[in-house]
Amino acid sequence: MGKSIDGSAIDEVLQGAVRAGAVPHVAAIAADRDGIVYEGGAGVRAVGESDDRVSTSTQFRIMSMTKMVCTAAALQQVERGELELQAPVDAYCPEFADVQVLEGFDGDTPKLRPAGGRATVRQLITHTTGLGYWFWNADIAKYEKVTGLPNVVPGSAEAFKVPMVADPGARFEYGINTDWLGKVVEAVAGQTLDVVIKDGITGPLDMGDTMFRLDEARRENCVTVHLRGADGAWTSAGEILNQNPDWWAGGHGLYSTPRDYIRFERALLRGGELDGERILAQDTVDAAFSNQIDDFDFPAEILTADPPTSNSLRVGPGWKWGYGLLLNTQDVPGRRRAFTGAWAGLLNTHFFVDRTTGVCASIYTNSLPFITEEAWKLYGDFEAALYASL
Repeated sequence: MGKSIDGSAIDEVLQGAVRAGAVPHVAAIAADRDGIVYEGGAGVRAVGESDDRVSTSTQFRIMSMTKMVCTAAALQQVERGELELQAPVDAYCPEFADVQVLEGFDGDTPKLRPAGGRATVRQLITHTTGLGYWFWNADIAKYEKVTGLPNVVPGSAEAFKVPMVADPGARFEYGINTDWLGKVVEAVAGQTLDVVIKDGITGPLDMGDTMFRLDEARRENCVTVHLRGADGAWTSAGEILNQNPDWWAGGHGLYSTPRDYIRFERALLRGGELDGERILAQDTVDAAFSNQIDDFDFPAEILTADPPTSNSLRVGPGWKWGYGLLLNTQDVPGRRRAFTGAWAGLLNTHFFVDRTTGVCASIYTNSLPFITEEAWKLYGDFEAALYASL
């Protein structure tokens, strides 16, 4: 175990958020290099359907928190000399050569052209291929609407036919890059992504509750996805992820528990090793926590293109991207230090790893839309209460 802290202020943050209706339920956990220092939960697994209390052993859909796990699997292949970061994506996935660039529309007719260069594996990891997501890019949202192509959530391989919105290397554009990266990993390994991740990451780190498809017992322990009803109250919407998808989604497909995922965070905090199991070299972890997008910036503001799915994201200036991680370049007063690595999941999960302070933490609910004002405030209140307790 890590050093014990007084978690009463954190407990009140979580319980207060559920009492106020800010979130339907919440679980949170924090650890240092030696072990868990805080864990707590509030609310029930399925509002109106279950009295099961949420805890750090409850299953959640972690959505884009999957990305760092998939990225770590790719970086393991790089370390072994099996995968080349500067190689073109189409060298591993020939079908990627067919991905074009969307330049706009003539009415409802998309205007497409060939990409101005061959995207690399490194550009997939750093979200600089030009691939986007429908909820944060209006052109992709319109393209999927007028063509009938699905987004990635339903689990149809047709989602990979969506074009880029910029040439490779032209800018940072958050998108379906890590789903493509998962396909690259599979091509290199000659195995499906679920096997690669279990063999290389979740198995060695003793993360037995982290997987792409839950068994029956874990399904009964999983929260449901929650939406606000017409009266503003939270209501359970059940499951939204396809339990038999066409591919295991490196961008969003994992389920996990707070207790499981904190083991992955602790491995990153400790430079790639936990309990004698090394998943990444120290130099690789250092690179993941370093600016890998050069003069590009993570956008200070990303406007929503699909309000029921996500609000706009406003982090302000001075943020970068490493390998799978959002990086703040300045200390946040009373909170995370500069070059903390973090990211989140579409259903309102969030994690950060602060190597300077020596703490990592994550907070979980499963609700839509993403990053409501209430959820964003809860993230900050949790983090501030944690740092005040250290």
